[in-house]
Amino acid sequence: MAIDYEKEYDNRARVPEHPQIFARWEAEAKAYREACKGAQIGTKYGPSARQTIDFFPAGGADAPLAMFIHGGWWRSLSPASFSQMAKGLNANGIDVAAVGYDLCPAVSIATITEQMRAACLTLWRAHRKRITVYGHSAGGHLTACMLATDWKNLDASAPANLVPAGYAISGVFDLVPLTQVSFNKDLQLDDGEARRMSPLTWTVPQGAILDAAVGGIESNEFLRQSKTIAEQWGKRGAQTRYVPIDGANHFTVLDPLTDAGSAMTQRIAELARHTASLA
Repeated sequence: MAIDYEKEYDNRARVPEHPQIFARWEAEAKAYREACKGAQIGTKYGPSARQTIDFFPAGGADAPLAMFIHGGWWRSLSPASFSQMAKGLNANGIDVAAVGYDLCPAVSIATITEQMRAACLTLWRAHRKRITVYGHSAGGHLTACMLATDWKNLDASAPANLVPAGYAISGVFDLVPLTQVSFNKDLQLDDGEARRMSPLTWTVPQGAILDAAVGGIESNEFLRQSKTIAEQWGKRGAQTRYVPIDGANHFTVLDPLTDAGSAMTQRIAELARHTASLA
């Protein structure tokens, strides 16, 4: 039977209560920006208005550093809806940078990927800390891209393992199916570009750590995406985990990040501490 990619990748249709979830995110994000002492909002890392970093410190100079990348199919949303995704990690002593990027169709997915690399390098130059990256949906894709980046080729002063660990939540790592969905009018992917921008097939740094988490009640395609990258990258030398989150849909899967004691938060904190310990 042919796969209905439009239905499989239409998360808003699958979760009709998404407007209420988005409104809750906005309220929670605003509240956390106001509550987080020392938060630095809107620091520029590039020339465009959306190339910003919101920094949420945990309070210690030696705190490990994590970077959060929001989703929205590379074509919507902004860090302003996701400040609360730093809450659980901050409570565990982890600094968090929530980063923004330009959106399709004004720019390509390839350009967004380069912007995320620029954000990582900006954080490195400012803090001299390796980075654990975690991201949702399109941000999950970008998380994998950061792990598989040749950092020395971009900046000889950066460590080769600048991003040694990532936690991708409901990510898309094989972009070829997206050539068959209606919103590809914004993504502008042909088959060749979809393959080129699919981190599933990229060279994986040996020993890199990637957890691929996904809501347990998401579509079969989203489950496949996370299972496949965990399997394929694991075979090629990465340390991977496939992590289904029971009962979670594509949006509620993020809720554990606001809870300091959740398994998701504790795992990302563990990865961040590991990252900070590397020589």
